[in-house]
This record gives sequence, C-alpha cells and structure tokens, in this order.
Amino acid sequence: MKKNRKSILIGILATMALYSCVPTREIRDENTSVPEQYQNQPTDTVNTGLVQWKEFFKDPNLIALIDTALVKNQELNIMLQRVDMSKNIIRAKTGEYLPFVNFQAGAEVEKVGEYTRNGAVEKNLEIKEGEEFPEPLTNYGLGAFATWELDVWKKLRNEKKAAVFEYLSSVEGKNFMVTSLVAEIADSYYELMALDNQLAIIDQNLEIQQNALKMVKLQKQAARATELAVQRFQAEVLKNQSHKYDIQQEIVEVENRLNFLIGRSPQHINRTSDNFIDTPIDHLYVGIPSQLLQNRPDVRQAELELAAAKLDTKAAKASFYPQFTIKAGLGLEAFDTKYLTTTPESVLYSVMGDMVAPLINRNAIKAQYLNATDRQLQAVYEYEKAILNAYIEVANQLSNIDNLKKSYELKDGQVQALTESIDLSTRLFQSARVEYIEVLLAQREALESKMELVETKKDQMLAQVNMYRALGGGWN
Repeated sequence: MKKNRKSILIGILATMALYSCVPTREIRDENTSVPEQYQNQPTDTVNTGLVQWKEFFKDPNLIALIDTALVKNQELNIMLQRVDMSKNIIRAKTGEYLPFVNFQAGAEVEKVGEYTRNGAVEKNLEIKEGEEFPEPLTNYGLGAFATWELDVWKKLRNEKKAAVFEYLSSVEGKNFMVTSLVAEIADSYYELMALDNQLAIIDQNLEIQQNALKMVKLQKQAARATELAVQRFQAEVLKNQSHKYDIQQEIVEVENRLNFLIGRSPQHINRTSDNFIDTPIDHLYVGIPSQLLQNRPDVRQAELELAAAKLDTKAAKASFYPQFTIKAGLGLEAFDTKYLTTTPESVLYSVMGDMVAPLINRNAIKAQYLNATDRQLQAVYEYEKAILNAYIEVANQLSNIDNLKKSYELKDGQVQALTESIDLSTRLFQSARVEYIEVLLAQREALESKMELVETKKDQMLAQVNMYRALGGGWN
C-alpha cells in the first residue's frame, strides 16, 4: 500500500511539473477609445444612421430598386449561404461535448489454428454434452456503444462559443454587405440622373449653337463674317454632338450596372430626372463617435471576430492538458443466433475510462497555440483599424458635405452669369461690337459651368449617401 501511494504521489507531482510548463502568451487589450465628439459638431446623440433606409430615401423608384436587390442580388445571396453554413458549425460544435451513442450490429466468421490457445480450447471444451464449438467459429452481436469526452478544461465549450461568435460575425458581415449594396445602388441611381441632366444640357446648348451657326452664315453672306468663323462654329457643334454620344454610352453602362446589382438582365431603369438639380440636400445628424461601435456592422463584425479569437486561444491552450474519455457498451453476443437472446449468458457490457495527455514532442500543439495567439493579436488590430476607419470616414464626409455646399453656391452663381453672357455676346456680335470668338467662348464656358453644376449636385447626393453609410445606416 505504501508503494502504491508513493507511485501515485510521484505520478501526480510529475504531471503537475509537466503542465506547469504550459506556455502562456500575454495579448494586449484592444483600444476602443474615440473622441467625445466630431470636430465643430455638437454632442447630440441624434443619429441619422439609425434611420431605416426606406425612410432615408424618398424616391420611390430608388426604393423599388433597393427592394429588388435585397432579394435578387447574387453576392448577397452567396453571403446568406455563408451565414447559414456558420450556423451549421454551431450545431456540429454543440454535439462534440455531448455523448456519442451508436448502435452496432455485426456478424463474423473465424477459423483459428488448432495448435493455438483458442484452437485447443475449442477442440477440448464442449458447451453441452455431445456438442462442440462450431468450426469455423461464427460470432453475432448487437448493442449500443457510447463515447463521451469529458470537457474538463472547457475546450469543447469554448470552441462552440467561438463558433457562435463566428456566426454572429457572419451576420454582421451580411449586414455590412447590405449597407454597401444600398449605398452602391443609390450612387449609381444618382449618377444616372446626373447623366440625364447633362444630356439635356447638351441638347439645349446644341440648339443655341446651331442658331449661332445660322447667324454666322448669314453674317458671312452679308460680308460681315468670314469662313473661319463659320468653320469654328461648325466645329463646336460637331464637338458637342460627339460628346452627346459619349454621355449616352455612359447612361447605358450605368443602367446595366444597376441591372446587375439587382440581379436582372439589361433593361430601362425607371427614374424621374427632371428636377434633379433642384433636389434639396437634407441635414444629417451624425451623433457622437462612440455610436459607431454599435451602429456600424463592420465594427461589430471585427469585435465579434476578436471575441471568437480569444476563445480559440483558450481552446488551443487546453490541448496541453489531459483528455478524459469514458467509453461504455451494452449488448448481446453469441456464436450462434439461437443463443443470441439467451440472457444473461449472452449479455455483454463494458465501461472504460482513459486519460490521454501529450508528454514528449509537443511542438505541434505549441505551434497551434502560438498561431491562435497571433490570430487574436491580429483580430485586435483589425478591430482597432475598423474603429479608426469608421471615425475617419465620418470626419471626411462632414468636411466634404460642407465644402460641396459652398462650391455649389458659387457654381450656381457662375452658371447664371455665363448664361446671361451668351445672350449678351450674341447681341454684341450682331452689332459688330465683339468678335465671333467671344460668342464661342461664352457658349463653351456656359456649357462647362452647367455640366460642372450638375456634377457638383451629384457629388452632394453621393456625399449624403456616403455619410449615411459611414454612420452605419442602410442595413436595418
């Protein structure tokens, strides 16, 4: 008894000494600090990012496009399948720390040599008077057998919790894709409306230029203008007619881009572009920076990935500890089917417990643990990067919206001045007080200013959409 106790004590001490050498790597905590408020903005928690996209967008044609895309967009549907697969992993991980019970039935035929232990027993032992073991020997059995790994170190439960976080992360990834999809559709829709307006401006300008060309031809007939003036006006008309086809091609491409996003073949996109230039720019409420941690799906996705990485590290560390398994079985077994149901003689049962622990050459386990800690640290950086990127995107759009507003006001004044200069230069040319080149320049500059005004209005609309996306809106 003393020797046994001494052996057990030595074994316990040896095990404790072995597992006191389990490596531990400290990983720094994530930094989630953000400024208390945006620059030159009040500390108001009212946030446009919380508004549902059907309330944020007012155009019914745009709303219909987004609705269709959320059902038919192929990339989004692919992402939904990934989310479903992540959910299935949770089910698989849940089953790993529960007992596995299997039903087993089998039949066997075996012929052993007579000059063996089993052969000698079979030849000389009769089961009943006048009967011998059958040769060759058969064996039949059926029963239930269970295997259960005891999750002493919470390895399996941590893996299951990590799978849950991975699933939630995939859901947030889907939400972020929805946010990006909604923003991309809105961007393309506003770009399409801007192109419609630019095409209308070119048509209006072509009418003015063609009238001016007729006037110059009449001036030439009256010997008040030269062929050079006629050719210059003709060239300007041809130039804008060519530009018109370029814009028409852009319209086709943007329409097809929208059709691709909503998962349908190329067709006309319903829209009302007439009042695009007069579309009001709504005021957006940005709230406070700390709301980004809850509102933005990409930030929440990075947070959940970090939580999963922490649990993966714990599970990897548990691989250094002993693994305890219980195996049990209950069934019937006999060499002849007529004895199979004879109880209790044919009853078999077994209970066994074992412990397996890594002792020598643990390099593979160490490598897995170090990789897990590296992934955890990587997830820390990813989380911090997502927070910083979210804050910078909002700050950039705040500045962009303000500068575009000032730019639009100046360009609107420029358009009015240059539009008046067309009529003025034409009248002066007719009275021979300015050269034809002044008329050409006035028309060209007026056209360019109108195109730039439409472009600026489009940029304002895109800035609104990008701010909504940056605040975390669009997925709910």
